[in-house]
Amino acid sequence: MGFLNDVFYLLLVISILVVIHEFGHFMAARLSGMRAEVFSVGMGPRLFGFNKITGFSFGKLAKDWDGGGHTDYRVALLPIGGYVKISGMIDESMDTDFIKQEPQPWEFRSKSTLQKAFVISAGVIMNTLLAILFFSAIALFNGKSLNKTTTIGYVESKSVAAAIGFKQGDKIVSVNGKSIGDWEQFFQLLAEKDFGNNKNVKVLRNGNEVSLKVEGTKIIKTISNQQHFGIYPSGTKILIMGVETLKPAGKAGMQAGDTILKINGETICLGNQFIRIVKSHKNSSLFIEWSRKGKIFGDSIKPTDKGIIGVQIDQDYFGPVKHVDYGLFESISVGADETYNTVVLFVGSVVQIIKGNVSLKQSIGGPIMIAKSATQSAQRGLSYFIRFMAVLSITLAIINILPFPALDGGHLVFIIIEGIIRREVPPKVKIVFQQIGFAVLMIFMAYILYNDFTRL
Repeated sequence: MGFLNDVFYLLLVISILVVIHEFGHFMAARLSGMRAEVFSVGMGPRLFGFNKITGFSFGKLAKDWDGGGHTDYRVALLPIGGYVKISGMIDESMDTDFIKQEPQPWEFRSKSTLQKAFVISAGVIMNTLLAILFFSAIALFNGKSLNKTTTIGYVESKSVAAAIGFKQGDKIVSVNGKSIGDWEQFFQLLAEKDFGNNKNVKVLRNGNEVSLKVEGTKIIKTISNQQHFGIYPSGTKILIMGVETLKPAGKAGMQAGDTILKINGETICLGNQFIRIVKSHKNSSLFIEWSRKGKIFGDSIKPTDKGIIGVQIDQDYFGPVKHVDYGLFESISVGADETYNTVVLFVGSVVQIIKGNVSLKQSIGGPIMIAKSATQSAQRGLSYFIRFMAVLSITLAIINILPFPALDGGHLVFIIIEGIIRREVPPKVKIVFQQIGFAVLMIFMAYILYNDFTRL
């Protein structure tokens, strides 16, 4: 089921994002007076479709089929993405038959520089608008919950946070001089704002203000290696989800819904921390304290020879929370801000890769990684899945606008050149660049796939 789920969510995400992208090209072409010969959901051979000439039909259309300005809306064999075939444009199809004829008024090549640029950029615009829409919808329907604490509840040993000098009980005062009001703001300023730059963090420790220097490269490597920073807010606790009545925890009276407080006097915040302590005390008693509806319980509990006490646990934040609701226009503003921040973070990550501060191997992911991330976000809930699609949509937009042959940005470069020299670049030159770009992209895709398999 895991593999099937991965495949399902991969197809769902890629199809939505790419079809929206191609729909942008399609609508822009129609608005600019260009003919769109094909609008395909999926790639490869035509399974079935509809057009005003032949109506609904299965299989391929006749080789001499001419829509006469009408679009064939089709579903193709491979359910990944889609494409739009615009008359008079050299694209991935490498169709060049039209070159032998004089430019027609409805063709891409006969339009103005501004119209061409609009059509080429429309896919990127649609992906950007989709990201804003998704982020705005999350803000409108879910609002935003802020963990209203700036006190550190736990620092993992041997973590990046521990190496920097953070300690349990520290109260975060500021990051680069900006006062901190909640945990989300702290991490945004620490990890996202000015990505890759060093940060100066001030904390209040035992009544004294202490300055900590956070090197940007450490944050970058932590994120690129998909590691946790190793620092958790005060109020993070272990929630007992289930208890086996015949195991030590059940015999001691623990119940689902209880929260673990301490083990042998040590405050417990993390699942890994809880598991490590219990497993290291096989057949030796631990004094465990837990709470239930404000009442504190405690007992000596001896783990089994397998290092378990018979509970299913989850880690969550139980501290003070401030919930913020947004109106329609506020949500749009929030969506636009989140889209902008995502763009800045992505561009910053690319810059760090170029500088050599981030491993390319660890930073890029192909279909396998996208599928796993999509499944994980869907399992966490609808808002997480929508947020994942928003981030992926803006990533697709940025990649497509890069000035590289075979991408929208590569087409845009030729359009700008033609606008400056006031004549068309020879079609043979465009075709050569298109073929080279396509070949390089295929090699890069092969590398990404290989990278995916080596990271499994």
